Amino acid sequence: MTITPLDIRQQQFKGKMLGGLDPDDVDSFLQAVAVEMEGLLRENTELKEQANRQTRELSEHAQREKDLRETMLAAQRITDEMKANAQKEAALIVSEAQLQARRLVDEAERKVADLQARIQDVRRQKLQFEMEFKALLDNHVRMIGSGEQ
Repeated sequence: MTITPLDIRQQQFKGKMLGGLDPDDVDSFLQAVAVEMEGLLRENTELKEQANRQTRELSEHAQREKDLRETMLAAQRITDEMKANAQKEAALIVSEAQLQARRLVDEAERKVADLQARIQDVRRQKLQFEMEFKALLDNHVRMIGSGEQ
């Protein structure tokens, strides 16, 4: 059975016996107990409300912390993926650059070989020209020499 402050205020005691309690003292005490009980009930209600608020706030903070952790983990995953992608892209760029460099070197080596072949050809033509020119000069010198005699 729950006793309320109103129950205490309305409590009646039967008849007064010899040497019994003074009704005014009993009423006064019951009023004081009722006031004290009202205060305790009000305080109890306030404490329950405060506990509920704090429980809700704690739950909200826990949810925010969970959300923040999940966000941080997602950001970390995204960062890791971005790093991996950047490394792959860098490796691809380096590979392409090496391939292009190899092509350029091959092209340069081919051009050098072509130029060396052309130089050899020009040298051969020069030697042939010199020999033919010398033969022509020798022939003219003989003709001049045979015409003077």
